[in-house]
Amino acid sequence: MSFGIRLPRAGHGVWLLLACSFAAWPCTAAEPTAFGLQDAIAAALAHNPDLALFQFEMRAARARQEQAALRPAPELGFSLENAAGTGDFRGARSAEATLALSQVVELGGKRAARASVAAAEADAVTIARQAAQLDVLAEVVRRFISVASLQEVLKLDQRATELAERTAQATDIRVRAARSPHVEFDRASIALERARLEQRNARSRLDAERRRLAAMWGADDALLAGRPMGEAQGDLFRLPDVEDFDRLIGRLQASPDFLRFANEERLRDAQLRLSASLRRPDVTVNGGVRRIQGSQDTALVASISVPLFAGRRAEPFIAEAASQRNAVGPARDAALTRARAQLYALYRELKESEATVSALQGTLGPKMEEALRETEYAFERGRYSYLELVDAQREYLDVQRSRIDAGAQVQLLATEIERLTNAPLATP
Repeated sequence: MSFGIRLPRAGHGVWLLLACSFAAWPCTAAEPTAFGLQDAIAAALAHNPDLALFQFEMRAARARQEQAALRPAPELGFSLENAAGTGDFRGARSAEATLALSQVVELGGKRAARASVAAAEADAVTIARQAAQLDVLAEVVRRFISVASLQEVLKLDQRATELAERTAQATDIRVRAARSPHVEFDRASIALERARLEQRNARSRLDAERRRLAAMWGADDALLAGRPMGEAQGDLFRLPDVEDFDRLIGRLQASPDFLRFANEERLRDAQLRLSASLRRPDVTVNGGVRRIQGSQDTALVASISVPLFAGRRAEPFIAEAASQRNAVGPARDAALTRARAQLYALYRELKESEATVSALQGTLGPKMEEALRETEYAFERGRYSYLELVDAQREYLDVQRSRIDAGAQVQLLATEIERLTNAPLATP
């Protein structure tokens, strides 16, 4: 059973352009097991080290919200006057001790403004996590595509080795029959060794890429769910079903990259309201009891204090906040212009790559396969030379490598478009 995979999101999404298949896990953990893109995505969402850090940032953001909601704490003060002096003020005979409680009364809606700022900052962390999640998933897809591509390269190198072995055998027969010089067998033997070397190199690159993919869920070895990674199940040559360009443009502003601008506007608005609240000064109220040692009397004391020139002092803060708020719109417009240009370039390149895959799949590939068979048949009967056979093999292998490169390019471009236009991810 195979099906398209799309990046998880809230509501809707573009199908991720790789057909993935599930394979049953074997009972023996030591045996390599096939895996699909869905398996890799689930592992990355659950165990990616970079995403795990956001839980601490979210806790910090919630703590800042609680801090912003706190009222100013009351203060308890004690003062001693007219003590330890000279004459009548010697010792504590004329001392006056005051025990007072003071409280700052916030005016102008400062606490509500602080809470709005903290809430917007918490939303920014949420959006940042959504963007990071998309980045992680897109990187998982890129590495999965790389693994699938290297698997195809390894298969092609195995095919090249088989062709080289058959050529060496056929050349040896011709040399023994005195129909070809011995140098052709030497050249065929060298080509066979080179093909085997390429096959070993391809296997090594594939092993390294599997490990790079496993690193996306924090594994040091090529392991998935505690099992060695086997073949990546996916159709590298399945052409994607991408929406038309106008619809993709409409979805740009729904991605986390642009949702952050809307949240930043809310944050800057809250900061501007907080700065404007500084125009109304806070009032500090004091009240307490005073003990007059000389007359053995007590009395109540009360005071109130208000900062002066609060409105004038608030203006620089308001000007800074207003400037930062006004800068959000131009920044969003500039980012949108860049994103549109990038999306257009990706879209055009995707269509060109799709045309290349279609041509290689539909006409060139089968023709090259037939041409190779005919050349091999003629070579075995002495009608074609060794060089003609080698040229036919090289052309066939070049077409197949181009097919693999074009298929991988299509999937990578589709992934980049998906990352650029994706809506916010749902919480996993």
